[in-house]
Amino acid sequence: MVRSIAPTGLSWEEFVAEYGDNERYELIDGELIDMEPTGPHEQVAALVSRKLNVEIDRGDLLYFIPHRCLIRPLGIASAFRPDVVVLDSEALVSEPLWNREPVVTMGGATAKLVVEVVSTNWQNDYARKYEDYEALGIAEYWIVDYLGLGGKYYIGSPKQPAITICNLVDGEYQKMMLRSGNFIQSLLFPNIKLSADKLFAFGDSV
Repeated sequence: MVRSIAPTGLSWEEFVAEYGDNERYELIDGELIDMEPTGPHEQVAALVSRKLNVEIDRGDLLYFIPHRCLIRPLGIASAFRPDVVVLDSEALVSEPLWNREPVVTMGGATAKLVVEVVSTNWQNDYARKYEDYEALGIAEYWIVDYLGLGGKYYIGSPKQPAITICNLVDGEYQKMMLRSGNFIQSLLFPNIKLSADKLFAFGDSV
């Protein structure tokens, strides 16, 4: 579940100083967002992270998945806290804030893949973050809607669980939707073995 609390008008600097270490919150246009993750939400994110780590190890890649990380989009009063993000270790030398705090400001130069597990505030994942991750040049963006919460415009009708894989092509995302029976298809990790059904199964008990 996600909810916005009373408007705060927080600046980027104020948010990082007060909430940077608190995994519960992110900032969108100065508004403090209480992410309120559920247990199944965390299980989905953990499974995705585990499968990605297998591929990172298998390929001996210089990538890693941080436990905590903020992505600063182009708006000065926003700080996204993705459920899973794959970072390029070699690019961190160019990140001005990294040695002090786990903040990525260089977009796709550092963040190679972002995964958002959809909660009740699905508009942020499908619209706002989609646009900002695209503008930041992040090569892959996965929207894992294991409960089928997104609007019909995004996941079709009748609504059902879906995974949207977004690949950056000539500066714009090209989308591919996965349903039950499909497997994750990733340009960054072409050998990953993860079925959509394994992720959707966490929604059965909700």
